[in-house]
Amino acid sequence: MAVSLQKLYAHLPGLCLGLSLMVFVPTNQSGVVAGHREPLPDDSKDNITIFTRILDRLLDGYDNRLRPGLGESVTEVGTNIYVTSFGPVSDTDMEYTIDVFFRQSWRDERLKFDGPMQVLPLNNLLASKIWTPDTFFHNGKKSVAHNMTTPNKLLRLVDNGTLLYTMRLTIHAECPMHLEDFPMDAHACPLKFGSYAYTNDEVVYIWSHDAERSVSVAPDGSRLNQYDLLGHVIGKEIISSSTGEYVVMTTYFHLKRKIGYFVIQTYLPCIMTVILSQVSFWLNRESVPARTVFGVTTVLTMTTLSISARNSLPKVAYATAMDWFMAVCYAFVFSALIEFATVNYFTKRSWAWDGQKEAQEMRRRESASLSKKTNNTFNIVGTTYTMNVAKDPGLTTISKSAQPPCHPPPAPVRLPRMDGEYVSDGVKKSYNRVSKVDKISRIIFPVLFFIFNLAYWATYVNRKPTIMKSNPQK
Repeated sequence: MAVSLQKLYAHLPGLCLGLSLMVFVPTNQSGVVAGHREPLPDDSKDNITIFTRILDRLLDGYDNRLRPGLGESVTEVGTNIYVTSFGPVSDTDMEYTIDVFFRQSWRDERLKFDGPMQVLPLNNLLASKIWTPDTFFHNGKKSVAHNMTTPNKLLRLVDNGTLLYTMRLTIHAECPMHLEDFPMDAHACPLKFGSYAYTNDEVVYIWSHDAERSVSVAPDGSRLNQYDLLGHVIGKEIISSSTGEYVVMTTYFHLKRKIGYFVIQTYLPCIMTVILSQVSFWLNRESVPARTVFGVTTVLTMTTLSISARNSLPKVAYATAMDWFMAVCYAFVFSALIEFATVNYFTKRSWAWDGQKEAQEMRRRESASLSKKTNNTFNIVGTTYTMNVAKDPGLTTISKSAQPPCHPPPAPVRLPRMDGEYVSDGVKKSYNRVSKVDKISRIIFPVLFFIFNLAYWATYVNRKPTIMKSNPQK
């Protein structure tokens, strides 16, 4: 018994050391390394690492110079547009400005992957490493891709190889305008885009959704002051060139011009100028300075209005609806000036020439009769004597008369007037008589101008807007 206790005490230090090692040294079963409180992450379960390896694997051997399905199938590109702002529209340059989110989607079998996420959002830098459609705008004069603060591009990759590529663009596009009905005109401004190098045997474009959702405009996206955006129509065209046939996607934005600005700035001033020119018919025909001022001033005013109205339009070779209106107004104003010249010419001819000649002749006759009367009678101390001349010129007798001899009153003399009538000499002549031409003009001019305005506005205001589209090339 004593020997056993001695052996136990001999092995006790070793046993204590072993227990201390079991307490302070971690075992391999716990998976914890000395000096760490948490387990190390497993690389196979980290999403970033997983997708990094996936992208590296997808791009390994990927050639972005070749389109998807080369030699096997046609690449189909789905498109849709969201318009954030539309306008302004320039009439002189025949162009408009539009700000859009331009979206394209296609499928690339080379980019299929299997991972924990179905949709993989990617940075725009990857767009330069994969194939993208070479889309361009056929009627675009200038297009700007926004790069502040970074390039405004979006790229998403679906696990089945479908890509969504979105860009924010500002496009200055042509808008052919037919201005025959200006300013009651309507236009269809097109937006055309398609592939630059791939024919319809290699790449085709389709609309991703229906007509309403493929092209949509923001509720507050209109930046138009002179137009109303009535709506839009989408379509697809095929154009032919020397290099082949290409698919062109089209969108026509329908615009209707607002007439309020032109009514205030052009139509009302023209109408008031014509009315002012007709006021001269109510002035006396002898008021030459006043009527001259009315005529010349109104003609110059119409000329100025015509020039200013044309400054806001392109130099087209045909007449617009406003040009016809201003031409008729100019004709009314100029006719009023010609009417005054006609009345003034006949007024001067009647009074200044014929009238003065007749008056001088009548005054000469009156002077001759008065001189004869004075030579045949004389007065001696309050008694009037008449000289009677006998047949013998040498004998002269004087007869006394208590009263002067009675002479019949002279017949009233009538002077000619412009309109063919005569005025008695005893009546004071008046030069303010109204001409028959003025009387007729007071009625004819306003009635004709009213009929013209009635026909003009009834024709253009009630006319439905005619929207003409440019014919595609074939």
